[in-house]
Amino acid sequence: MRFASFTPAVRMGLSIAVATGLYGISFGALAVAAGLTTWQAMALSLLMFTGGSQFAFIGVVAGGGSAAAAVGAASLLGVRNAVYGVQMNHLFAPRGARKWLMAQITIDESAATTLSQDEPAEQRRGFWTAGLGVFVLWNLFTLAGALLGDALGDARTWGLDGAAVAAFLGLLWPRLKGREPVALALVAGLVTAAAIPWVAPGIPILLAAAAGAIWGWWGHAR
Repeated sequence: MRFASFTPAVRMGLSIAVATGLYGISFGALAVAAGLTTWQAMALSLLMFTGGSQFAFIGVVAGGGSAAAAVGAASLLGVRNAVYGVQMNHLFAPRGARKWLMAQITIDESAATTLSQDEPAEQRRGFWTAGLGVFVLWNLFTLAGALLGDALGDARTWGLDGAAVAAFLGLLWPRLKGREPVALALVAGLVTAAAIPWVAPGIPILLAAAAGAIWGWWGHAR
């Protein structure tokens, strides 16, 4: 079956799964360099499965921080997934074992792919394609990165640090169809850029999300 024959949501989900999954190579290599074993790196990808939290965890470990500090940093960045979970639960109302599976694969990529679709059927296809696709590829490439380790060198040399960012820009661009979305995107971008030099990695995106929430509350109250 050709790629072009898939629905738009499936094509988008597959594309972002590949872009994000490739970045797992960087995580696997950095996790081993931080002192984790291959199996510990795999456990983080299989169980924690949220890239920002995983990178925060190994960043604290590599810097000599305690396990409690590493878990705290990872948990802070994982708060955003709870927000996505509320949205996905409202859209799909899953039950039983499916609810647990959907909770595991509710991440930035699956939520963004879902919310970029207008039709309910396409939202469902986008969620499962992106969520399962990222889960499988992220774990496969985490293993590859952990095994290859230093042989890869700096992941930025391969452009892997920009793959996920480019995918998200591709998802965001079609949503900017009015003055307010464009203005909000600019504000979030400025907040993120201003915060990067002053706070730990991963925190700027939370600050940008807070700015978006304040914007929404203010607009609703007005």
